[in-house]
Amino acid sequence: MSNPQLGRLVAVYQTDPAYLQRAFFITLLSFLFFLATSGLLYYRGGLVYFILSTAFLIIYLLSLFSLFRFRRTELRVYELGFFFRGRNVPWPEVSGINPSGEIRLSDGKTLVIPKSLLNFQALLDKMRRSSVGE
Repeated sequence: MSNPQLGRLVAVYQTDPAYLQRAFFITLLSFLFFLATSGLLYYRGGLVYFILSTAFLIIYLLSLFSLFRFRRTELRVYELGFFFRGRNVPWPEVSGINPSGEIRLSDGKTLVIPKSLLNFQALLDKMRRSSVGE
């Protein structure tokens, strides 16, 4: 697989499964709390249980949306640059890479690479080597 602007694909970095597992656990837990408070609302009635049930439903929906969005996070490293969040970035455009994953571009913009990507440090090292032309 290749990108006409960036050359041959070298590596693909996706979200670390440990982070996905945590996100799934939070989603499942919020759903279970929603079911429990809905049951309490049905049996006991009361405004407190309605508010709790609604709050856990909102948390559940937000965490479910985040989980699906989180799963699609991907960074592709090519010979002549990288692709992240719909943007092709050639290596000459990269002016600096921080240890925290912040990439400064020559046009003054900043891209932040999430630490949740698999082998985050290895990814940053590969990007630093590639951006200086090794």
